[in-house]
Amino acid sequence: MSSLAQANLRQNRPTINTIAPPSGLLDIGLGELWAYRELLYFFVWKDLKVRYKQTAIGALWAILQPFLTMLVFSLFFGRFAHLPSDGLPHPVFYYSGLLAWIYFSGALQHATNSMIENQRVITKVFFPRLLLPMASVGSGLVDLGFGLMVFLGMALFYRIIPDRGVLLLPVFLLLALLTAFGVGLWLSALNAIYRDVRYIVPFLLQFWMFASPVAYPASLVPARWHWLYGLNPMAGVVEGFRWSLTGHGQPPGVPLAVSAIMVLLLLAGGVIYFRKVEGTIADVV
Repeated sequence: MSSLAQANLRQNRPTINTIAPPSGLLDIGLGELWAYRELLYFFVWKDLKVRYKQTAIGALWAILQPFLTMLVFSLFFGRFAHLPSDGLPHPVFYYSGLLAWIYFSGALQHATNSMIENQRVITKVFFPRLLLPMASVGSGLVDLGFGLMVFLGMALFYRIIPDRGVLLLPVFLLLALLTAFGVGLWLSALNAIYRDVRYIVPFLLQFWMFASPVAYPASLVPARWHWLYGLNPMAGVVEGFRWSLTGHGQPPGVPLAVSAIMVLLLLAGGVIYFRKVEGTIADVV
C-alpha cells in the first residue's frame, strides 16, 4: 500500500471517545462542559420554548407574577400590617426583593425537574448531565431581565436613583444563580431516584421565602442573630438585590459573608453528590 493511501486511511479513521467516571470529588468535567457548550444553548432555548408554548400572553407571565405578588404584599404587609420598608415606597421595596426570590424559586423548581423532563434524552445519548440543571438555572435569567425592565419603570415613577451599589448587582445575581444551581444539583439527582421530592419542593420554597427578607427588611432581625440569619444564603442575596437596586438601607455585611460561604458549601456538596449518582441516573430515571 502506498504512503498516500496509508495517510488517507489515518485521516478517515473514526475518533474514539472514552467515557470515564470523574477522577475526583469536585471534578465537574470543565473540558466536557466546554465541548458541549452549544448543547447548553439549545437546552436553554428549549426550556424557554416549552415554558411559553401555547400560552396566551407568553413572556408577560414573567412580569405578571412578581407584579401581582408585589400588589398583594403591599396591601397586606405594607398597608394592613404596617411592616417597615427601609424608607422605600412599599411597591418598590417588595418588588426589588421579589425579583431575586422569584428568579431563585423558579430556577430551583425547573432544575429539580430537569432530569425527569429529559429522561428520554438521558437514556439514549451521552452528554454531561450537569448541563440540564445548568440550563434550567440559565433560562430563568431571561424572565429576570423582563422583571428588571419593569423595575426601571417603577424607579422612574417613584424618582428612585440607584447609587454606585448598582455595580454590585451582578455579584448578587451570581450568588442567586449559584445557590439555585447548588441546591438544584441535590434536588434534581434526588428527584430522579425518589419521585416524591417534587412534592416537597413547594413546601420547602414557601418556608424558605418567609425565612428570607422578602416580605420584611432584614433590619427587623436582631444584630446578634445576623450571623445565624446569614446561614440562609438567600438572606444576603435578597437584601443585596434590594440595596443595589434602590440605594436604600445598609449594604449587607455579615449576612452576605456568611451567605457566600454557605453558597460555596451547597455548590461543592451538590457537585459531589450529583457526580456520585450521575452514572446511575440513566438506569433509574
